[in-house]
Amino acid sequence: MNITGRLTRDAEVRTTSQDKQVVNFSVATNDSYRNKQGERIEQTTYFDCSYWITPNVAKLLKKGTLVELSGRVSTRAWTGNDGEPRAGLNFHTSQIKLHGGSKRTESVQATAQTGNNSTAGKGTEDDLPF
Repeated sequence: MNITGRLTRDAEVRTTSQDKQVVNFSVATNDSYRNKQGERIEQTTYFDCSYWITPNVAKLLKKGTLVELSGRVSTRAWTGNDGEPRAGLNFHTSQIKLHGGSKRTESVQATAQTGNNSTAGKGTEDDLPF
């Protein structure tokens, strides 16, 4: 699955009990549609994301950054401190593409290859409606 959205907070690197590092961040995606009355309805979906390939990418993942992510989605449910049931979406990220400033876009693709993490950058125009 692919999603495009903006980071809602800076990425954090955490270390598991097995000494593996994971990058955690959150992304908001926007969607809109028209209802039967013709009114435009805006809908925002939040994803908690994890990235296991390299912790170095955390330096680039700052709040407000526009990203394209590839990976898989899972759901989780829990009970909040107020006793109410909650649910959320987790996105297990395998590829990240960063979109930078308004005039110029930077792309960083990190893919899992056997023993090799690759990073590539290129500039393009950013026409996304976010």
